Parts: sequence; structure tokens; C-alpha cells
Amino acid sequence: MVKLLKKLAQARAVALVGERLIRLGAAAVVTVIVAQMLGPSATGYYAVVMTWSAFLAPLANLGMNNLVQKQVQAAPSQSDGSAILFTAVWLRLGAGVLFGALMWSGFAWYLPAEFDPYLPSVAALFAGQLFIAFILFEYHENYQGRFRTLAYGRLGIAMICLVAKLWVLFAGYGIDALFWVLGIEFAVTGLYQYLLFCRHNNDFGRFSKVKARLKWTKELVQRSSWLWMSGILSVVYLRIDVVMIERLLGIEQTGVYSAVSRLSELWYVIPATLAVRYYPDLLKQHQADWSSYLLLLRKYCGYFLGMALTIALLMFVLAPPLVPLVFGDAFIAGVPVLQIHIWAGVFIFVRYLISQHLVITGQEPLSLASHGVGAVLNVLLNFWLIPLYGLQGAAWATLISYAYASFFFLFFSRRCRAHFWQLCKVRLGQTPVKSEPV
Repeated sequence: MVKLLKKLAQARAVALVGERLIRLGAAAVVTVIVAQMLGPSATGYYAVVMTWSAFLAPLANLGMNNLVQKQVQAAPSQSDGSAILFTAVWLRLGAGVLFGALMWSGFAWYLPAEFDPYLPSVAALFAGQLFIAFILFEYHENYQGRFRTLAYGRLGIAMICLVAKLWVLFAGYGIDALFWVLGIEFAVTGLYQYLLFCRHNNDFGRFSKVKARLKWTKELVQRSSWLWMSGILSVVYLRIDVVMIERLLGIEQTGVYSAVSRLSELWYVIPATLAVRYYPDLLKQHQADWSSYLLLLRKYCGYFLGMALTIALLMFVLAPPLVPLVFGDAFIAGVPVLQIHIWAGVFIFVRYLISQHLVITGQEPLSLASHGVGAVLNVLLNFWLIPLYGLQGAAWATLISYAYASFFFLFFSRRCRAHFWQLCKVRLGQTPVKSEPV
């Protein structure tokens, strides 16, 4: 038994999923405590600010996460690979400063006056998010197989910050102080990713010595533009419901919806983490031969779909006792919301692998189109269904738009339809196909 536990602790996927589950669980604990101690209104304010924070993330990352990793590994030399990596980091830092300032200004202008007391702490939160640019160093380390050091270090940072968040809540400082702690957590995590990269590359001065090259800047911006817009639109269709509920139903209903949907979104960390873990394997297999790549992709799709269906069934059954137990009786209206919203996760799980496939096969514009239509669909459905059915209408809008943007869009592309049927028909042991059929 001891040997089994030790083996599990050393497994790459277990380290990554365990770390991110604990971190997301810690965020859920904070949401629960805010809901129980401060009620639906405070939960609503917290949710709205975190939604704006979520909108900033894709604006600042420029769609470069997986693309940079692919470009670095395909670089003709190690120096070119290093230049690509650091060029991307500088670009993302610049984008973070620009869009962080614009987002803060939009936050101050758009939202009602009752959000004004949070403006300084929101500025601190957005400033901390600048350091998300350093996640590119983590992606590089993951490709080199150094998963566990990163995972356990990030876990340690998360645990320390969780203690700080709980302290500010129980000390009575409120959600305003939470935003300061979150900003610090972003900054410390980013610096840790960079310093760990430097340690493994034996050059702490490398960041300042490597200059961004115009060639790589132009190429990265051109290649990532589709993914950048796709990421922005994906957050719109993933998060716009909170903004629309605040406008159409009020801050208390926003708090109820955001709290119970957190129980659904909590599970998304599993495919998000495993997709990062499996991306290098898929990329290497695609470079080897097409048939083996399809077999591996189908294997992972089976894993993801099985996990998603199991989670959805369990949460659907447990929702009636779980919601009041976790959040209190003030959130009882969220039970049917959770029972609808949880099924969106089935499509989200599979979408993480589909996104990897679109990047690997160079179909970034299709990713943009799927998220764009999904965002428009979500907004229109929310405008139609929220006035009719309240929070349940928002949940149905989420489920329908997620289903289209995550999976059903594939059947509107001839190339993706061909890939889908090849994925279903490919057999183990058949003669490898060296390149992808177009």
C-alpha cells in the first residue's frame, strides 16, 4: 500500500491534477465561506469582480500558450527557441499592462456606484495578473517532463494564500481584502515559475539578456491572432451569464447563480490540467504518424468523456441536499440551476482535447469561429431565457451554447468531419499514416 501511494505521488498526471484540484478546491472553499458568512449579495459582488478578472486573462495571454510551446520545439536551434519563448513573455507582459489598464477603466465606468469601494483592490488584482505571462515558462518545463516540482511548488503557494484568504475573511476585512491576496498570489506564482525555469537553465540573468526579435514578434502575433480572438470569445460565452444576470435580475440572484455554478465549474480543472499534461504526447505522436495520433486522441477522449458523465450523474442526484448543505438555505433556488449546469461539463471536458487538436492540425480559425458563434448564441439565449425562466434560463443558455461551441461545431467543418470519422474508424495495428489527410 505504501509503495502504491508513493508511486501515485510521483506520477506526473496525479501531481498536476492533484495540485490543481486542491487549488480550485481552495477557491471553492473561499466562495463557500463568503456565501455562508456574508450572504448572496457579497457573493454576487465577488463573482462580478472575478468575472472581470476572467475577461482580462485571455486579453493578456494573446492566445500564445500552446502555440509558443509548439514553436519553441520546432525552432531550428536552441537560441531561436529561447528567443521565441522570451519574445512571447515580453509581448504578454506588454499586453497585460495595456489591457489591465483598459479593463480597470471599464470596470470603473460600467458598473454601478456600489462597486466604487472595490476599485483599489481590483487594480491590485489586475496588476497581479500581469505575472500570468510567466506561465509560458511552466509550459516549457512541462514539455521537458518537470511536472512535479512545479506542481508541488504551486500547491505550497496556494496553501499559504488560502490561509491568508481565510484569515482576512474571519478577521472581518471582507471581500475587498480577498482581491489584494489574489493579486499577490498571481504575482508570487508567476515569479516562482520564472525562477524555477532559471534554475533548470542555469542562467538567472537570461531574461534581461535575451531581446525580443522583430522576426519572432511578427510571426507569433500573426500565428496567435486566431487563438487570441478565440480565447476572448470563449471567456465571453463562459462568463457572460454572470454579467447579464447582474443586470437583469440583480446582485443577490447573481450571488446564488455564481455560487452553485462554482460546484459545476470546480470539475473543469480535471480536463484543463490533463490537457496540459497530454499535449506534449499528442504533439510528438502527431509528428510521428497520423494513425497513432488518432488512436491516442481517441483514448484520451474516452477518458475525458467517461469522467464527465460520471461527475454529471453524481452531481445531478446529489444537488438537492448538497446546495443547502454547502451554501445555506438562502441558496436553495440554485438546486435546479446546478442540475442543468452540470451537464455542460460533459462538452467542456471534450472541448479541451478538441482545442489541442485544432492547434496541432493548424485549424486555429475554426476555434475562433466556434467560440464566436457560441458567444453570440449565449448572449441571445440569455436575453431570451432569463426574463422567462430566471436563473434556470441562464443555466439552459449555458448548456446549449457550451454544447455547440465545444462539440457540435465540428460537424459544420468538412475537414473536422473527416477527422471525426477517421477517429472513430482507426484501428490498432493498422499501417501507420505518416501525415494528416486534408
